[in-house]
Amino acid sequence: MRVRYEFVNGEFEEIEVDDSLGALLVDCDRQEYNNNHKETRRHVSLEGMDYEGALFASPADPAAEVLKREELARLLRAMEALSPDQRELIRRIYFENQRIVDIAREQGVTKQSIHERLSRALNKIKKFLE
Repeated sequence: MRVRYEFVNGEFEEIEVDDSLGALLVDCDRQEYNNNHKETRRHVSLEGMDYEGALFASPADPAAEVLKREELARLLRAMEALSPDQRELIRRIYFENQRIVDIAREQGVTKQSIHERLSRALNKIKKFLE
């Protein structure tokens, strides 16, 4: 009996085998096909549940997410009300974690001067958010 064998790279080869071994191979192929058919027919594959890289829905509270986004939008609008120098100062201190002392040294002013600039900027943001 001749059995057709498919390699991983997609090439085919026909091999001469004993009749009893050939019957066993044909039976195994039939059982594999039936099992695969039964599984795909009755169950949903995990690939079908995949949504944008996450297998299942996020456990996060949608209402909390909406509130968080609204707060971020308000904060961005408040930041737009600042002068460019104040925005730069906020960015360097809070987003780049630079120290007030280092910024003062770089600009050639006292630490207290930078602290006062920061206070004015934060007060402006607080007024905008009220």
